[in-house]
Amino acid sequence: MITGDATSQLAALRAGTIDAQHLMALTLDRIETANPAINAIVALRDRDTLLAEAARAPAGPLQGLPMAVKDLADTAGITTTYGSPAFRDHVPVADSPMVARLRRAGAVIIGKTNTPEFGLGSHSFNPVYGVTRNPYDLSRSAGGSSGGAGAALAARMVALADGSDMMGSLRNPAGWNNVFGFRPSYGLVAPSGPGDLFLSQLSTEGPMARSIRDLELLLAVQSAHDPMHPHSSGPYCPAPPGGRLRIGWLGDWGGAYAMEPGVLDLCQDAVQVLADLGHDVMPMAPPFSAAALWEAWTTLRSWTIAGSLGPLLHSAPDQVKPACGGR
Repeated sequence: MITGDATSQLAALRAGTIDAQHLMALTLDRIETANPAINAIVALRDRDTLLAEAARAPAGPLQGLPMAVKDLADTAGITTTYGSPAFRDHVPVADSPMVARLRRAGAVIIGKTNTPEFGLGSHSFNPVYGVTRNPYDLSRSAGGSSGGAGAALAARMVALADGSDMMGSLRNPAGWNNVFGFRPSYGLVAPSGPGDLFLSQLSTEGPMARSIRDLELLLAVQSAHDPMHPHSSGPYCPAPPGGRLRIGWLGDWGGAYAMEPGVLDLCQDAVQVLADLGHDVMPMAPPFSAAALWEAWTTLRSWTIAGSLGPLLHSAPDQVKPACGGR
């Protein structure tokens, strides 16, 4: 098994204590051992091809690091199904902007991570690749929609993973797989096109990792400024040492959201650590009711999905699951 987070693996590559081909070989060996039971990595590419690509990975902050990309992001030359049988054999001719940033940074894309159909759902299963299971308990869900990414990280099949989040798809699988997931503000990671860039702002891409420093490493790459996107606000810049932040704490939305025993206490302890470090933590009352939030969310989500999946729903409704509007 490969030890250490992405930062330490990259440090070993730069120090010459391991080379990129050896790291790739160890990664593929680990996937061969762990993935059959978990089913987190899909569309895995040929071993010899990946070893050759690792040897010539371009210089950059992720040079030589193996990565699998969530199966919602287009990857040139690699099957991208979006978890849908309608795209079972779809091979994009170009990378999404985020994937292109990863490649320019030196990452070697080994394949994809599993996701529910079109990323819609909190459990990662689809008719193309099946179910992704939780590495800690194979009878449990890995969450979603970035469940393949979270499970692959937890099982140490990859050291970094991208995810995307409309209402928890980075954070829920990170929590369920005991790793970290960070949802950036919209625009920090410029979303992929084509499509509406002004009205459809519910979802954003972001980093997943096994350490906070790795989250920052990946976010710095993902958030490179995109001059073609009107809302691009990157790159990510860490707060200066000693900087004082204002942090709003909503907790359980005024008691509206049920929590298992101990969860809210643990979060409040973490918030207190931030206060002890000198940041301004402000308990906040919910700005509106949970019912109003849910109504707004479901209305906007339905409108957004209708726009993106409308043509497929008309041409091939039997290939779309009912939860996505098919039959």
